[in-house]
Amino acid sequence: MADPSNTPPVGEIRAPGMDHALYPFRTAPEAPRFAWREGGRIAFTVTLMVDYWELTPPADARPDPRMGSPLGKYEPDWLTWSQHEYGNRVGIFRVLEMLDRFAIRPTAALGSEAARRYPEIVGELRRRGAGFMAHGSHATRRITNAMDEMDEMILLAECMEAVQTAAGEAPIGWCGQDYSHSERTPALLAQAGYKYITDWSNDDRPYRMSTDGLLSLPAQSEWSDIECMWHRRVAPQIWADGVMEAFDVLYDEGGACFNLTLNPWIMGQAHRIRYLGDALSRIMGRKGIWKARMDEVYWTAAEQI
Repeated sequence: MADPSNTPPVGEIRAPGMDHALYPFRTAPEAPRFAWREGGRIAFTVTLMVDYWELTPPADARPDPRMGSPLGKYEPDWLTWSQHEYGNRVGIFRVLEMLDRFAIRPTAALGSEAARRYPEIVGELRRRGAGFMAHGSHATRRITNAMDEMDEMILLAECMEAVQTAAGEAPIGWCGQDYSHSERTPALLAQAGYKYITDWSNDDRPYRMSTDGLLSLPAQSEWSDIECMWHRRVAPQIWADGVMEAFDVLYDEGGACFNLTLNPWIMGQAHRIRYLGDALSRIMGRKGIWKARMDEVYWTAAEQI
């Protein structure tokens, strides 16, 4: 039974129902149905993770503990490192070729160290008209509350500069490593000149953060290849079915975004790439799909919120 002492008086606005004030609470019926460009019923985007994985991260790095070797923790971990390197040597080119078949321009979440180390990859992305988001520094270094505020400010500025140097234009979006933040990150991103983030999986439609001008665009990690096929060990054909079913629901509802996040070291493997094609073939068979880069989604959504 509810505690009557916690029930607000009639007419009083209830508490937001969250443990933070980074954005206002809203329910699905309150969310707008966005009118997308080209008469699109749904906005379809692909986020392509372009990372640099360190063989021996520094002692104060905070990598995802789930990304280690099944053989245990040891250094140097050549097995895990080489699995990740496969994405930048081989896998990303398979993924790009598959996206080309469907005329999809991805948005690259580009880490600053990857921006410096892989000019060949950046060149291939630019040639295809891809968009770019800043993506932290290394895949093995997450932002948390343990980071000093000044260090975080410097990092956000350095990431923007590195992507601008490599891609030819300053990124307006941020995709954190492993979707990680400190409590200060949204405010610091806005101060640094970023316009949107893609780290929150709590909605299928864009919404405004509490910081001035910053928008949250859907992360939708539930059908990310790394979440499904690496962490949950979902078979690739089952992953493809899930992607298609999720898209069908959002398409029928209308006015939402569909963000497909791909990691080249996972999806670019020879035994998985065909299932990306299977999913895209079914999705692109529907009418009224706006294939967009993430920055295009931002500009269109910002006009309607």
